[in-house]
Order: sequence, then C-alpha cells, then structure tokens
Amino acid sequence: MRIDLNCDMGESFGVYTLGFDEAAMPYVTSINVACGFHASDPSNMLKTVRQAKQHGVAIGAHPAFPDLVGFGRRTMAASAEEIYADVVYQIGALAAICKAEGLVLQHVKAHGALYNMAEKDSTVATAIAEAIKSVDPSLYMVCSCGSAMVKAAQSVGVRYVEEAFADRAYTKEGTLVPRKQAGSVIHDTKEVADRVLELIKTGKIKTIDGSEVALSAQTICVHGDTPGAVDMIKEIRARLNQEGVTVAPFVK
Repeated sequence: MRIDLNCDMGESFGVYTLGFDEAAMPYVTSINVACGFHASDPSNMLKTVRQAKQHGVAIGAHPAFPDLVGFGRRTMAASAEEIYADVVYQIGALAAICKAEGLVLQHVKAHGALYNMAEKDSTVATAIAEAIKSVDPSLYMVCSCGSAMVKAAQSVGVRYVEEAFADRAYTKEGTLVPRKQAGSVIHDTKEVADRVLELIKTGKIKTIDGSEVALSAQTICVHGDTPGAVDMIKEIRARLNQEGVTVAPFVK
C-alpha cells in the first residue's frame, strides 16, 4: 500500500502569518504552494520552497482566482482564456523560484473556488489542464476523484492523480459536502485517521448519510491551517506507518 499526503502551504502574506507550515512540513510528502493570487507573495513563496527543499517534500503550484480579499473562495465569472492565462502565470512564477533553488515542480492543484468549479465544469477543468500542458507536459494535475477534472486531464493528455480529502465529508455521489452544511468538516482526529486508512485499504469511504462510496485516490489532502491540524496530520502519518503504508510523493 502506498499514498501521498499533500497539504496547502505558503499562504502567508507579507507580515501576516497563516497556517502552521513549519510544524506540518515534516509529516507530509507533497505541498501545494500559493502563487500570489489568493495568498502569498514572492518572499513567502521562496521561503516555502526552501522549507520544502530542506525536508525533501515535493512541490506543486496552487493557482487560484485573483482574489486576495476572499482568499480565492469566491466564484468569479472568468472566461476559459482568462483562467488559462492566470494558471500559466502562476505556475510560471513558482517554477522560476523552484529553478532558482535547484528544484522542479511535481504538480499543479487548483485552489478554492477554481477547484470547486473545475470539479463540475469541463470548460474550467480543460482550461486548467491546457495551461499545465502548455507550461510543462511532465507536470501532474491533481484532480478530485471521478470529477470533470479527470476527464479534462485525459482529454488534454495531461498526467494526473486523483485526490481525496482526509477531514472533509463526502456525499453518496462522491462529491464533497459543501462547507456551509453541518458536518462538512470532520474534527475528530481518530475518526479522520480511521477514514484515511480505510480508504487506502478498501478504496471506499463512509459518506455523510452513512453509506459508502468508492474513491480511487493516489493522494490525500490534509489541512495545515486549522486548529489542531498539525496533531491530526501527525496522527494520520503515525497510523499509516503503523499499518505499513508507504507514504511518499506520488511521482516516486
């Protein structure tokens, strides 16, 4: 058994610190670095890349809508061409910082509202996939399991992995329960670790209504910016180690 643990990082901005990057970094295997549109800035991007280099963690770009005020969580009426250009720009910015540090990008994972739209909207998902392929065909696209993202990656010819979320509840259709709905985020550390292990072993996860849904995930997203997040990541990693699960970046 093998899995990658990915985490959104580098979301601080100027003197404002967001997330627990330094504490969480040793326990994950891939990170998604904000590229300045929803969070971060060049200095924080460089700092995050250097931390990843120190810990041997794989690096991915985390492009978003240009929405610093809303942290990229607000839906924007952007055209496919605008989305394409924005994603190319953000990948390029982080790729340059990685190159300066003697590193290369592993993947691209959309953030917030852009990710949510791409799950269901093939036009948005295709624009992201085309941007990734145009910048670097060797990059992987991180896709929500069984979503329009997967179909877009396949259609465009982009390498991809499918992703599940450790602490988010799922519907019986295999989609994430909206954050505004009660029970959408699971806070019990043991329960989250149990769910991750069960998913890896069986390919299924318990849904919010008590049924099960199949998810084909090669990477699991853990959150590093919420209260108790680091303890949860540590517990997940410890449980996986105990069960003999290999935890490593998905390209290895």
